[in-house]
Amino acid sequence: MQDRVLGNGLKVSAVGLGCMGFSHAYGRPTEKKEAISLIQQAADMGYTFFDTAEVYGTPEDPHQNEVFVGEALKRRRDKVVIATKFGIRFDLESSEVNKPLVPDSRPEDTMRRAHGICPVTAIQNRYSMMARWYESLFPVLEELHIGYMAFSPLANGFLTARYGKDSSFEAGSDYRSIMPQFTPEAMEQNKDLLDLLKKLAEEKSCAPGQVSLAWMLCKKPYIVPIPGTRKAGRLRENAAAADITLSPQEISELDKALDSMAMSDVFGGTKVRK
Repeated sequence: MQDRVLGNGLKVSAVGLGCMGFSHAYGRPTEKKEAISLIQQAADMGYTFFDTAEVYGTPEDPHQNEVFVGEALKRRRDKVVIATKFGIRFDLESSEVNKPLVPDSRPEDTMRRAHGICPVTAIQNRYSMMARWYESLFPVLEELHIGYMAFSPLANGFLTARYGKDSSFEAGSDYRSIMPQFTPEAMEQNKDLLDLLKKLAEEKSCAPGQVSLAWMLCKKPYIVPIPGTRKAGRLRENAAAADITLSPQEISELDKALDSMAMSDVFGGTKVRK
């Protein structure tokens, strides 16, 4: 797989692997042995960038994800980059499917203040064709040479165009069961978007999800998407998106189409409880 550079020298694979879904938010956790096997398969395919966090686990074992990512990659530690997050926890007493977040990392810093103290290599935010509100950060990232880790680059899988009105998700443990983009009404609202993806995928001889990833990869050289998956086939598909080329004109035309296109609401993150 191609490499990209975040910040002032952190070399990572052009597409990373978001590991959250193995143990959190997408139904029952993947069995540990299987999760470790899939992470190792990703490394064999050329993935060198793996993302986890101290809250990507279960109520009984909130650090589960970090533990098995570490176990999977311990023999390749000098060949991979592992990103993790801390200073935040879920409110496990809440009965909500999408548990509110409780921040406990102090003090707050803006990006410029943080960068002045210690150069920031990358920030991580949601970004996809359905969630473009952080594009306003691009000028600052370019000024300060900061990379952008894009989580949920496929809008939680919606932009793979593999879901329909009859799709169902495990209530109580799969966050997609309450995400607005997966409702039957949303499928109709997003028809133009899905049709556009399918048309481009046919032209490029690839999958719709690959078009979504190629769109951001070709837009900025410092963007590294970190889609998650539990299937080896999807690992290969996501990695291959880095080989798809969209010209500046194609990117511009896509952006214009997205700007004028009707879309449903899209899941935008957990509520933060102060």
